[in-house]
Amino acid sequence: MLAVPSSPARSPVPITLAFAGDVHFMERTRTLLSEPSTAFGPVASVLGAADVAMVNLETAITERGTEEPKEFHFRAPPASLVAVRAAGVDVVSLANNHTLDYGAVGLSDTLASAASAGLPFVGAGADAAAAYAPWVTTVRGVRIAFLGLNQVSELSSTWAATATRPGLAYGLDVAASVAAVRAARAVADVVVVYVHWGEEYSSCPTSSQEALASALASAGASVVVGTHAHVLQGAGWLGRTYVAYGLSNFLWWYNDAGSNDTGVLVVRLSGAGVTEATFVPAYISRTTGQPIPSTGGEATRISGTFEALRPCTGLSAMPPDPAVR
Repeated sequence: MLAVPSSPARSPVPITLAFAGDVHFMERTRTLLSEPSTAFGPVASVLGAADVAMVNLETAITERGTEEPKEFHFRAPPASLVAVRAAGVDVVSLANNHTLDYGAVGLSDTLASAASAGLPFVGAGADAAAAYAPWVTTVRGVRIAFLGLNQVSELSSTWAATATRPGLAYGLDVAASVAAVRAARAVADVVVVYVHWGEEYSSCPTSSQEALASALASAGASVVVGTHAHVLQGAGWLGRTYVAYGLSNFLWWYNDAGSNDTGVLVVRLSGAGVTEATFVPAYISRTTGQPIPSTGGEATRISGTFEALRPCTGLSAMPPDPAVR
């Protein structure tokens, strides 16, 4: 039987968790680092309003290392971590297909820079134990654990963390991923898993995404969110687990008119239970790469698009009735 911490007291004020997608500091977004405190622009107010905010930091923080044998390579200076923290982000996932773009040297620099900046991270570490370990925080008496997983197979044979090698936590290893969720659930009331997964430019989840989401939910995950597809993917309830398959690009390095729709997912907790999820739409500026919160017709269009993506996920629009066991 799964060990579960004692039930936390329910706070009269809901706990809010904010999630957004992929963040890069390359080309047009690199110039935003001239003023790190304002790099994210007005969307920082949405992130900062949450009790805990999380994004995927999809870059190595290094000026060293050698390019890995792949097409795209991303790296950024330590000022990017100042920008992330100034935007109200509390924890980042490093479990993605760019953290090791500059090899083990780049990863070492990234981990050291994040630690020096005081920015919690998940999904990467000096060995497998560290990569699969959660970051745990307490908000009004509720213990919340965050994990990061990468399901993108590119270079996974050399990027995966092992007992003796630094690297990433991989959702491709379902057994290790399930074990990580169960271990986190044993010490926390709520478990959040941020996954890098899916087929690029596909608005529907793949069978691999669905299988992993089901495994994570069965293991005790309360919230599963993800990115990588460059477009929004649908969201909803898998039993009592809230799943958002794809949050798309967020602070993005180049103008891609087909994938500028984005937003911030705000999940509300009452005690240890997920009660509600709200999507705050935004559109990525074609000049600065910043996600600008949407209003009027644009907000209606993006919110409608996000809502219309649910049917191909197999997820429910509402959680199960708590009275039904």
